[in-house]
Amino acid sequence: MKTNIRKNQSALVLFIYILAFALMTWSFNARAEEATPANPEVVITTTMGNIKVKLNSEKAPISTENFLKYIQKKHYDGTTFHRVIPTFMIQGGGHLPDMKEKETMAPIKNEAKNGLSNLRGTIAMARTGEIDSATAQFFINVVDNQRLDYVDSNHYGYAVFGEVTEGLDVVDKIKAVKTTTKGEFGDVPEKTILIKSIKLAGTKAEKTTKKSKGKK
Repeated sequence: MKTNIRKNQSALVLFIYILAFALMTWSFNARAEEATPANPEVVITTTMGNIKVKLNSEKAPISTENFLKYIQKKHYDGTTFHRVIPTFMIQGGGHLPDMKEKETMAPIKNEAKNGLSNLRGTIAMARTGEIDSATAQFFINVVDNQRLDYVDSNHYGYAVFGEVTEGLDVVDKIKAVKTTTKGEFGDVPEKTILIKSIKLAGTKAEKTTKKSKGKK
């Protein structure tokens, strides 16, 4: 009889532990979902001003998740907009001021077939000639660049994963800077355009940055 009671007590304790763990997991996931909205906005803080971008996790889930992982790792802090073409786009997120390229995670699948077009103000993943080669670098289209959209396997295009919602004037200021050649790199701004940070909009860190910017 005592043996059965002990077994029942052990089973009850085990059940309570399992239930507590399940509740903790649910609570953690719920907080995570609340902290990161379905289509999160991020703030790119640069030496020329702030750019707010709304990401599209619905149509570009892989690119969005990848971008957010780099943000979480603070990969973009201290990188630059290293390539500026006023009739095309501004590109950044991969090089330090001395043009040294930062190490990255593995390349991701190209989502250019998602139906989003490379229109002015959209943000897209930069890549090499290989279709699935995008890592950390991104570019913001300063004009309509539909020629970068997916056509077929021979013209795969570049994956758009969001759009600028505030600070397009900052983008226009960046595209207007004077550029030069540095080593093997062309279209490099003469004066470094630093990406101080990229953070989720509405976070404590982002609010602190905005507050500090208002002080003189």
